Amino acid sequence: MTAAAGILLLRMVIAAFSGMGAATVCHPLDVIRVQMQTEGSGAYSGFFDAARGIYKKDGLKDGLYAGVSAAYLRQWLYGSCRIGIYAYLLENAQNANIKAGLDKNAITLSSKMLMGLTSGGIGSFVGTPSELALVRMSNDKKLPIDKRKNYNGVRDCIVRIAKEEGLPSLFSGAPATVLRACLLSACAMGITSEMKARLGQTGLFGVSGKAFGGVPLLFTATLISSLAANIVANPFDVVKSRMQQDASGKYSSMLDCLLRVANNEGLFALWKGFVPAFLKLAPYTVISLLLTDKITLIVTGKEAL
Repeated sequence: MTAAAGILLLRMVIAAFSGMGAATVCHPLDVIRVQMQTEGSGAYSGFFDAARGIYKKDGLKDGLYAGVSAAYLRQWLYGSCRIGIYAYLLENAQNANIKAGLDKNAITLSSKMLMGLTSGGIGSFVGTPSELALVRMSNDKKLPIDKRKNYNGVRDCIVRIAKEEGLPSLFSGAPATVLRACLLSACAMGITSEMKARLGQTGLFGVSGKAFGGVPLLFTATLISSLAANIVANPFDVVKSRMQQDASGKYSSMLDCLLRVANNEGLFALWKGFVPAFLKLAPYTVISLLLTDKITLIVTGKEAL
């Protein structure tokens, strides 16, 4: 293994463990988001109504934490690539600036967003089967008893989907998944790095933003990037969830799904689940990036973002 490959692998492993920590805290919000997005109009009156209904019906383990094993697998496939590859690309760009005698952080926002788009696209394609399993397992309990699959873990879910619906079905909704991840990762990763650099120069967070270990600075940067990412990505999130839940071939394409949701339920239906999606994305982004940054600093002596 080359030195470059070893550095990339280390970044990805750190990102995967950081993502698992974030997923443990945030998974119930993902379950609520999926169920709100896959339900028709009027199923839930809002976020708290959905949370209360899911908990009352199925409890904590089988309700709000349904499909958590798929969420962990997703971090090893999608999360490791999205954050790990981005951190690797950012470090390479910083090293190139240092060699050229420039400020290592003299990297444009568009370049950072392109790095995030690249890492998010790669990770989302690799992680599509785990994403599909997460949606199916999170949504299974709300189906009529005679239509439930009662998956026995993420492996059982993926194997059964492949056997019952065909191997290509594991990539159902892949175009929407990849496009959504590209946009989300471009905003979440690129804007976080940009805001971290810019806010660190204001003096509001101590000298170079290092007060309290830099946590307030990174928290603020990730909160801003999470809001931007969620606004851009939510319509594709709705389409992805609808297509991945659909096992009957109801939607012929991503565009067909998007148009039918907008026509049948109104344009704002494309932002269904925005609140739980943001409430999940913001703490997930904060926790995963904080853990990634701090663990990377401890292990390598360098910041990840």
